[in-house]
Amino acid sequence: MPSESPSESNDLSPELRQKIENTIRFLSVDAVRKANSGHLGAPMALAGPVFELWNGQLRFDPTDPDWAMRDRFVLSNGHASMLLYSLLHLFGYDVSMDDLRDFRQLESNTPGHPEYGDTPGVETTTGPLGQGIAHAVGIALGAKMAGAQFGNGDDGAPGCQTIYGVLGDGDLMEGVSGEACSFAGHHGLGNLVFLYDDNKITIDGGTDITFSEDVKGRYESYGWHVIDGLEGQDHKAIRAALETAKRETSRPSLLITRTLIGLGGPMIEGTSKAHGAGLGADDVPVAKEHMGWPAAPDFHVPDDVRAYFARRSQEKREERVALDAKTDAWRSANAESAAAFDAARGRSVPAGLAASLCEGMDIEKATRQHSGAVLQKLSTLVPYMAGGSADLAGSAAPPIIKDVGVVGRGEFAGRNIHFGVREHAMGAITNGLALEGTFLPYSGTFLIFSDYLRPAIRLAALMKLRSIFVFTHDSFYVGEDGPTHQPIEQVDSLRLIPGLTVFRPADGLETAMSYAWTIENAEGPVAFSLTRQGVPALDRHAGFDAATVLRGGYAIRDCHGAPDVVIVASGSEVSLACDTAETLSGEGKKVRVVSVPSLELLKKQGGDYIESLLPAGVPAVAVEAGTAQCLATLVGPQGLVCGMDRFGASAPAGDLARHFGFTADELAPRIRDFLAG
Repeated sequence: MPSESPSESNDLSPELRQKIENTIRFLSVDAVRKANSGHLGAPMALAGPVFELWNGQLRFDPTDPDWAMRDRFVLSNGHASMLLYSLLHLFGYDVSMDDLRDFRQLESNTPGHPEYGDTPGVETTTGPLGQGIAHAVGIALGAKMAGAQFGNGDDGAPGCQTIYGVLGDGDLMEGVSGEACSFAGHHGLGNLVFLYDDNKITIDGGTDITFSEDVKGRYESYGWHVIDGLEGQDHKAIRAALETAKRETSRPSLLITRTLIGLGGPMIEGTSKAHGAGLGADDVPVAKEHMGWPAAPDFHVPDDVRAYFARRSQEKREERVALDAKTDAWRSANAESAAAFDAARGRSVPAGLAASLCEGMDIEKATRQHSGAVLQKLSTLVPYMAGGSADLAGSAAPPIIKDVGVVGRGEFAGRNIHFGVREHAMGAITNGLALEGTFLPYSGTFLIFSDYLRPAIRLAALMKLRSIFVFTHDSFYVGEDGPTHQPIEQVDSLRLIPGLTVFRPADGLETAMSYAWTIENAEGPVAFSLTRQGVPALDRHAGFDAATVLRGGYAIRDCHGAPDVVIVASGSEVSLACDTAETLSGEGKKVRVVSVPSLELLKKQGGDYIESLLPAGVPAVAVEAGTAQCLATLVGPQGLVCGMDRFGASAPAGDLARHFGFTADELAPRIRDFLAG
């Protein structure tokens, strides 16, 4: 891009620039004041540098926020949301003045922190500090991979985007940002450019009370290109730094920019009060007078400012038209790649996917191994899937997929990703890949470490992202590694996240069908809970329809007539429940066993279907090698819950099963006593 647009060099006088910055600044002030809630310190400080970024560098079309070739902007310090909303409004996105006035109000599209899907132009949900930059790393990775696999390096082809953003001191202090930025530097994500808002203030006071590291040295050690010594009000230096950063294509760039938090409010400038206390009703007129801004009306946008943004918005749309012409030329010259790119972004799925995935799954294996086999098949059937593990590929969590290459520094044509021992960042990068939109991403580790991914999983659910999280070693059957590595409460804790579908399949068929549903039907994130140990292929009646698995629960073993007891189980405990049922049947009991691969899908079937599986008045038992509190909702307060109410122990898995009562010999007497009442 040229260093200046014609309109900027000819028409943007110092006076008009100051007026534009004050417009952004005081739209934020007025919105926060009206809401009596919010953060205005960062928007006041960043109005100048972020306007420079948006005006001079960012490629976007306000009339088409989802344009595939757009640059992206991520406000990692999401508490500065009014800065972003003000720019979206001024550049002509569907964010009205009434929306600004409704900042932080019920059902407005200007929530307290930017939320993906609520506000046009918001690229990811930011709020938990550090998550924004970590998600941006995933978006940048997705663009690099799209460019390598579908593009040809030309402007207008896939991968031509630059991912910009802003982060603050709080982002840098959160550990997830360090993991993600280490990953970005190692992989040489030169399409990632972030401004660091170095205002040296946190809520509790100056950053020097807790944060004294050498940020420049830290990021250079990560492998980043760092430009230091920038002043937030020096727009020419900011512009030059942004242009230099865009030309640096082999390393991500960090622009350390010194700002004055609360700039324009003399009573809060440079103090921690600018974070949350803001400006009182009597302070706002003083601040406006200090900056030469009219005290009234509120939410003031001068005519010449409005005209300037209207002109620049039109020019942005014209830039998009010019880039579309280049994209069309790429399409004409690369028809096969263009078709594959469209199929990926359209999430094209081959006919008969479920049947293909189920072939060969009727053997005894750990469900983690079944998962690996399914992912290998999907690498051909759904070639836009990409992912990897947190240094656990050798444990099939998930495995290295054959014949699709590995992503590495400067090598982005592969689809296997080594995330390293960075579980926190892995979840966010997975979400970033989903946000970029070309690849359907998955990542995985041991289930116990789902706690490390939980913030990212929660954000995936909030954003309804199609992120896939593959967790293995899902119970005390981990064995000798002991209680630190044996998940007890993790499956239930994942089931409590609204919008997350959790699968705990019992055998190969259930694993295959769970993946088929994830590819064909999921409208949000999915988590898999898979076994380390082998499980048998379950016996099913002749003519069993595999699609029944996708009801979330079904009778895997039934009896003639009304049952005396129903045993509900998931995962590896389904075969245990069936063995226990055989024992009880030999004693004359009529036993039904219900497998529950997904409690979320089962609950969507409605009460009548659940009643058909668990009739009212029939004693019911829940069996799960965890806390089992979610399955307990199926059996009711009078039911028997056979779960774990303590942490595990270090011993061989078979010994632990006997010790904790998870064998048919131990479980059958418990149920017998329960029925005897």
